[in-house]
Amino acid sequence: MKILKTYLLLMSAALLLTGFSWGFGSEPCKEALNIADKLGSIRDEEQLRLAEAGIVAQCPDGAAAHFVAALQLERVSNFDGAIEEYRRALAQAPAFARASGNLGLLYARKGMNNEASVELTRGLASISDPSYHKAMAAIFASQKVYPLAAYHYNEAGRELPGDASIFVGLAEIYAESNQPDKALAEYRRALAADPASVKAHTGIAAINLQRGELDKALEQLKRGEAAAPQNREIHLMLADVYEKKGDGKLADYHLLLGGKSKVPQAQAAEKTAPKTDSNGAESEIENLTAAIKERPEDPLLYEKLGHLYRAAGKDAEAIKAYREAAHFNSTSSDVYLNLGILYENRSQLDEAVVAYKNAIKANPASAEAYLRLGDIRFKRGLFTEAVGQYSEFLKLRPESPDIHLKLARIFAKNKEAGLAISSYNSVLGYSPNDVEANREIAALYAQKGDTEKAVAHYKKVLTIRKDDSEARTALISIFVKSKQYDEITDLLKEAVELNPDDSVNHYKLGLMYDFKKDYDAAIAAYKKAIELKPDNARALNALGRLYMKTGRLEEAKETLEAAKKADPTLEEASILLNNIRDEFNPEPHKITKGKKYKKSRSSKSRSKNKKSSAKNKKKAAGKATSSVPKKHVKK
Repeated sequence: MKILKTYLLLMSAALLLTGFSWGFGSEPCKEALNIADKLGSIRDEEQLRLAEAGIVAQCPDGAAAHFVAALQLERVSNFDGAIEEYRRALAQAPAFARASGNLGLLYARKGMNNEASVELTRGLASISDPSYHKAMAAIFASQKVYPLAAYHYNEAGRELPGDASIFVGLAEIYAESNQPDKALAEYRRALAADPASVKAHTGIAAINLQRGELDKALEQLKRGEAAAPQNREIHLMLADVYEKKGDGKLADYHLLLGGKSKVPQAQAAEKTAPKTDSNGAESEIENLTAAIKERPEDPLLYEKLGHLYRAAGKDAEAIKAYREAAHFNSTSSDVYLNLGILYENRSQLDEAVVAYKNAIKANPASAEAYLRLGDIRFKRGLFTEAVGQYSEFLKLRPESPDIHLKLARIFAKNKEAGLAISSYNSVLGYSPNDVEANREIAALYAQKGDTEKAVAHYKKVLTIRKDDSEARTALISIFVKSKQYDEITDLLKEAVELNPDDSVNHYKLGLMYDFKKDYDAAIAAYKKAIELKPDNARALNALGRLYMKTGRLEEAKETLEAAKKADPTLEEASILLNNIRDEFNPEPHKITKGKKYKKSRSSKSRSKNKKSSAKNKKKAAGKATSSVPKKHVKK
């Protein structure tokens, strides 16, 4: 099955990238439209520009030229101009799906959701583009049509596993639908894709707060703060948590960083207070600057100044203040941690590493510093050092399934299966419904030959996400090796139910019915595969072979000829056709009278060659029907 799937994909790619005309014919404008449809597959910028120039030269006033103009206008952020060009392209070629989809994206960007949904639907009718699915999902989510939104997010997520916003969108849908466990699982997928996703951190913390789990919410928000130190929403949520825990000082501090510092009642009554602005930050900075003039070697003053500058988004001033604090031997781990984050934001990774190490020296329990160091090591490909840092982080914060997952993937990449399995089990201990962890640990168990555990985890994946084709294919592969044909049939039936328009799934199901001698069901499955894809050579060949087995030679001949026409290189169809012709036109036997006839050497040689040829033909035919028991092959 795997070889067939790969073959089909390669055939599709070949058709896309060669001279296949997609039915447009050889007219210049139609050919230009055909090329324009393939522009998205070109990754090299120079080749893309040449292809666009060729389209315009080939048909300067056609739909394809307007499409190219729209793409070029999009690149310079002239979205209104691009919309007009897409409209002109569609006026000339209303069925141009790529123009419809791209136009839908621009409508969605402008908030024109009704128009966007129409064009995106037209685009998706012919092209399963993940960006179209993502835009449709956002529209349906805004309209609170959650089932359709979830469907489109899942479709987008298959092609864009590194896009955290997709999983955040799914999580928000589940949260709105009062399914917090599913929401948590999607937020964690978002963090696996992007550890700095603010919405994922705050989303998990919000669910923790709803459940009254203040400590868990606090830990999650601290990690969010480390990832996005200037995000006001995180600071305001931290202020809320600290207030609920009774720590007024830290609550006020985070309110200040969130831009909503508390003002004493007496001060609030003074309407004309000269140094008080909307959040009090400027007056605090002025007060600290004055105090530093009096005590220029006090690291605490520089620390506070650095915090205020950082909250105000003045990174350069914050770095300077933190460096002064470090110069005067600050013992605050936060000073070095914040300094490292600011350096990292500026891509000064070497300076960030030094700062994080100093943060750990000041406070060996600084989990954020270990995590940050681990991420830098990971980005630089220093996986052994990354493992060390992540391990130290997990000693301090073991309830971090996303980091356990990252560690597991490093071990798996380094072929340390035992350590990888241990880390995956840690993930599943905290998040048993994590689809990625279940799928990946199942693959490791399968490699080790522990099929029982592999099957259990793959089944878990399908319980959580019924349409996970990767887990289903892996399960089928395991069951094929162990000859569990009923299980294979059940999986293929489910695949057909989930994707009834997939010709390949019907073909595979037909093969199983064929093998199990349920010929009527097999014929029905093959016919459905051919109905969905009339040039499915494999399905045509299999149906023809089955007709031969059941004695329906006329139908077999017709079907096999169609298979050969669909794929002239399909050797099995040719062999089976020759067998049918031999049966219709058997070679007459020569009868000799009189004395015994002694064959000459040449006649012996011809006889030997004929036997060899017949033997080879019989062997090839047997190989062609090897997917079913030999006793059912018509001789």
